[in-house]
Amino acid sequence: MPITPDLARALISALDEPALIVEGSRTISANAAARTLLGKRIEGADVRIAIRHPEALATILSTRNAELELVGIGGADRPWLLTVRQVERGLRLVRLIDRSAGRAAERMRVDFVANASHELRTPLATIAGYAETLAEVGEVDEETRRRFGSVIQSEARRMLRIVEDLMSLSRIEAERFLAPRDAVDLAEVARLAIDDARPLIELQACSVEQQFEDGLPAVAGDFGQLLQTADNLLANAVRYGCSRKDSRVIVEVRRDAGRALLAVRDEGDGIAAEHLPRLTERFYRIDDARSRDSGGTGLGLAIVKHIVERHRGTLDIRSEPGRGTSVEIRLPFAETGTGVTKL
Repeated sequence: MPITPDLARALISALDEPALIVEGSRTISANAAARTLLGKRIEGADVRIAIRHPEALATILSTRNAELELVGIGGADRPWLLTVRQVERGLRLVRLIDRSAGRAAERMRVDFVANASHELRTPLATIAGYAETLAEVGEVDEETRRRFGSVIQSEARRMLRIVEDLMSLSRIEAERFLAPRDAVDLAEVARLAIDDARPLIELQACSVEQQFEDGLPAVAGDFGQLLQTADNLLANAVRYGCSRKDSRVIVEVRRDAGRALLAVRDEGDGIAAEHLPRLTERFYRIDDARSRDSGGTGLGLAIVKHIVERHRGTLDIRSEPGRGTSVEIRLPFAETGTGVTKL
């Protein structure tokens, strides 16, 4: 059966990516995605009017099957894979496959490797430098030896924390499609996190206020990952939100709109609005020096984000300079009849 314009239109309308049927240099049919990208009046018009890219036009107007990677259609840097397939009677099927998502994922991988390498190289260089000095210098007085040893120990622990967080992030990502099915007492998780943070709380000389709703049903979750989430949120609040001697951190667990809410709020310096969308990026820091001095790895909120996503929950971070920061997590309740998991 010959391909008519109506049949061609019906065939390409099922495609999500922009697609054209071209005869000679005339576009005889275009699907909705192509009309959105190239213009609503491209059907019946010369393809050279809709597409001004020289390499793309040469590929489309050729009489052979071809593929071409290009940028410059629908945006100066937007990447595409252009495919041309001969159909029949001089008709050609032209498809534009958007490569933006793939390029973005590749950039994320490259950036992640570069950032991880940088984060590990910095303490490693310090360790190597101090160790080399100790190895080459003859007699070293006790005070210098202790000082060098303390620096080496501190940097080695920092490297260990980074490696542990990287491994944790990898495990969480590997399980991201497996919804947790245990029933977890979220208030117990919060209490354990407060106990875990007690040395840091005492060091920062701030107070932690608990606001827990009695009789809250269990949430569907992984106990270890939820405890890790609460640990990270509370540690961040104490490290960066206890800037005054009378500073207070509030940990709240209650029901909220049919879900369980875990909120950690501090009264610290707060965060400027432009930083908020990037806080869950790996290794993103507002202040590099302050984060490293406080023991942060730059991965805490990235881990929190992935755990919350695995638990089919939501994460909301709100902050304002001078008025503190609030991080809220909402999780679905477990099905009734499920046993509560405890540590």
